[in-house]
Amino acid sequence: MSVHHEIESGLGILRLDSPRRANAYDAADLQAFEAGLEALLSGGARVIVVESSGEGAFCGGADLKGMASPDPLGPLDLASQRAFERLARAPAVSIAAVQGPAVAGGCELALACDLRVVSPRARFALPETALGLIPAAGGISRLGALLGTSIARQVILAGREIGAEQAVAWGLAIELHDDPRRQARQLARSIQARDPLALRLAKELIAGPGLQASLLAERLAESVLYGQRGRG
Repeated sequence: MSVHHEIESGLGILRLDSPRRANAYDAADLQAFEAGLEALLSGGARVIVVESSGEGAFCGGADLKGMASPDPLGPLDLASQRAFERLARAPAVSIAAVQGPAVAGGCELALACDLRVVSPRARFALPETALGLIPAAGGISRLGALLGTSIARQVILAGREIGAEQAVAWGLAIELHDDPRRQARQLARSIQARDPLALRLAKELIAGPGLQASLLAERLAESVLYGQRGRG
């Protein structure tokens, strides 16, 4: 399986491990991701670092052949949105260590984390509209919430990418570091020293109540697009 998990002194690690295919994921990988996340949470992890193997892409998103569904209502139960939303709503604080490009679903995975540490090679892109789809694993909802609708329009509608330095300047990433995996662990250790109940309550309050309706709208819109692809 190409998703691994481990706990190091109470720190959870979720690692995508398919560097030869840009750490892209298929349905089985998403199942392993969710299972690993649940194992970390049940094992007492209060901070989780999401990282990937290799020095190439952080995550190239979904394998479209593996994720495509002939059922136009398939995206209503979109596996990637469910997995990333479970991470976003988990009581543990999550940190993405983005060492390379985070594209499509890979960008949405990074956005689902609470914090992001990036390398100079990192970039964020949501190219789905060029493929007849939308970023329906939380990309529209979370990018707009984090950076505002103006930036979301540029990235999603016009295909603009966000580079590492811009990500830090805009607050999408907390810091730029040559070794984001090591730096993410250091940040995680400092967060572990904070009060766990205060962290959990603060995370829930920051998330706010409106995200669920927005995520549902993403699934509905994606179902329409899948329906058109099926008729084509």
